Amino acid sequence: MMMRAYVNRLNMSNKEAVIIYGAGAAGRQLTNLVRQSEEYKVAAFIDDKRNLQGSIIQGVAVYGRSAIEKLQEKYGVNKVLLAIPSASRTQRRDIFEYLSERQFEVLTVPNFDSLISGTLSLDQLKEVSIDDLLGRPQVEPIQSLLQANIFEQNVMVTGAGGSIGSELCRQILKQKPTRLVLFERSEFALYSIERELRPLANAHNIELLPILGNVQNYQRLCDVMRSFCVDTVYHAAAYKHVPLVEFNVVEGVANNVEGTYQTALAAIECDVQSFVLISTDKAVRPTNVMGTTKRLAELGLQALAEQEASKKNGTRFCMVRFGNVLGSSGSVIPLFKKQIESGGPITVTHPEITRYFMTIPEAAQLVIQAGAMGKGGDVFVLDMGQPVKISQLAESLIHLSGREIRSASNPDGDIEIHYTGLRPGEKLYEELLIGDNVLETAHSRIMSANESFLSLKDYDNLRDRLNQYCLSNDLVNLRQLLIDAPTGFNPTGGISDLTWGYQTEGDDHSPELLKQNCG
Repeated sequence: MMMRAYVNRLNMSNKEAVIIYGAGAAGRQLTNLVRQSEEYKVAAFIDDKRNLQGSIIQGVAVYGRSAIEKLQEKYGVNKVLLAIPSASRTQRRDIFEYLSERQFEVLTVPNFDSLISGTLSLDQLKEVSIDDLLGRPQVEPIQSLLQANIFEQNVMVTGAGGSIGSELCRQILKQKPTRLVLFERSEFALYSIERELRPLANAHNIELLPILGNVQNYQRLCDVMRSFCVDTVYHAAAYKHVPLVEFNVVEGVANNVEGTYQTALAAIECDVQSFVLISTDKAVRPTNVMGTTKRLAELGLQALAEQEASKKNGTRFCMVRFGNVLGSSGSVIPLFKKQIESGGPITVTHPEITRYFMTIPEAAQLVIQAGAMGKGGDVFVLDMGQPVKISQLAESLIHLSGREIRSASNPDGDIEIHYTGLRPGEKLYEELLIGDNVLETAHSRIMSANESFLSLKDYDNLRDRLNQYCLSNDLVNLRQLLIDAPTGFNPTGGISDLTWGYQTEGDDHSPELLKQNCG
């Protein structure tokens, strides 16, 4: 008996002390789980409810938040396990920020049902989700808007394997369309999203169709839309990464401008009822090629919408403009996490750069609801909340990982933040509106912007010239046309296209020189 007690004490001394935040039912259940582990021991509970503070639960004392630094010093605690399923998103964010400032590593329970049922293991505890850190209280979706263009209809999503496209597909399946066409140029992306969605589609008897295709191929688009009698198109296919489009201008224009227009023409030809373009806040007073191409895509749909409005059952075009989504491909969040895991540094382009953020599910739901409100040519703008300073976001992620920032004032810290300078075409801040003429809609987080547009004749003339310069790889005239077009394009630097830059080095365009360059 004495030997067993000694071994137990020895084992306890080797375990890492943790604090459980939340002394309710979930916290008590988590305590039981921790006690069965060989990794942790519970040093204390923290709870914001005054009636629990000062009590002893399962042999563990409950303290208020103000005692956490003393507990940290007394027990050497660096890790907090969060167990408050009833906390609102705002309350969770407040707790995260409080713990972040004190350099605690925070782990959360991914699924409280599994905790209560006893199926959760400690290795399933996860780091704080950036959605929790930046997210905001959800506004209940308007169910009639979610279903209007989807329920028992044939829906097609272009760019179905991308960050936004794939989430649109997930949300669309929940509204029970008759069939969902996944249109995607990347074989692997199409394979991945089709494999993910297939079980849900089968369970609800929804026809799921994985289709490889390029949005610049009008005939392929028509074949697909006709074959599957498409009623609604969500056009998410686009190049969205600012520096990459700066380095590949012709492909950016061809895909984002011409690809959108060809998809829209196919929708008209095939009697599609509703067409929703996924746009971006970078289309507003753009300083980069990507934003300019997205504004040109908007102008094309606005011009077509005017034509379609004169028809009895013309295609209804609208576009939905919003900022960055959390966790999307190319997002800073996954990059920062990888940089932290590898020991840093975290790279931020500028100390003052800010961005709007929204979770992918919220963005997709709002896109669907906005699309249902479109009458023709509408530009909808999503309420993105408050802008976030990227440097502060980086600091929070460092703290929440249990590490300290290395700086001149703290040279012994763990992770340095390195400022690299703004990239080609990058803004310090983004805008969502070109003008101030904004109208409220049926949804509190969706606004309608009244903005100028081109006639179809003027737009087609502009598009013809864009295509001409793209085909001839005439970057000088292409860039000037982008500047002259009514998009407000105000570039911050010169032409960054990589192939053009290499071909024109030394101002010698001869085939002989290009052959020499290739060895």
